[in-house]
Amino acid sequence: MREMKDYSEWVGRFVYLLISLSLAMISVAMMAAALWDIWLSLHDKALFVKSLLDAIGLIVIGMAVFDVSKFLLEEEVFRSSSTKSPAKQRATLLKFLVIIAIAVSLEALVFIFDAGKQDVADLVYPTLLLASAVLVVVGLGVYQRLTRDEAN
Repeated sequence: MREMKDYSEWVGRFVYLLISLSLAMISVAMMAAALWDIWLSLHDKALFVKSLLDAIGLIVIGMAVFDVSKFLLEEEVFRSSSTKSPAKQRATLLKFLVIIAIAVSLEALVFIFDAGKQDVADLVYPTLLLASAVLVVVGLGVYQRLTRDEAN
């Protein structure tokens, strides 16, 4: 029975390694595409500004995807499942949600700048996205408060 558990743990770690490496390659490709788009638009000022805003969005998403990749690698491949105490699991969840909150906030700001230049009516979606990022941060605060009181 112990051999089966070791085998399934090894397979699980291998699958997470493949997922993590795939996400890392995708994030690097997104960032490279953003930089390539900037390079191609250097000759036209209006196109250049648009490509800069688009690049910010792609790089922010790429950064978030890379952080998720790194997170999976650290938590699922390199750490032993037997060492995951409730406190470490809580810290892991908080770290993951902070990464998501930062990425959503930055993406919302990019959308707000982009929509504000085109049509004020287009600001509804980015504003709702920013509000959802605020709700994630508030939710994190509530979660920390509730779990901290539970631990004491």
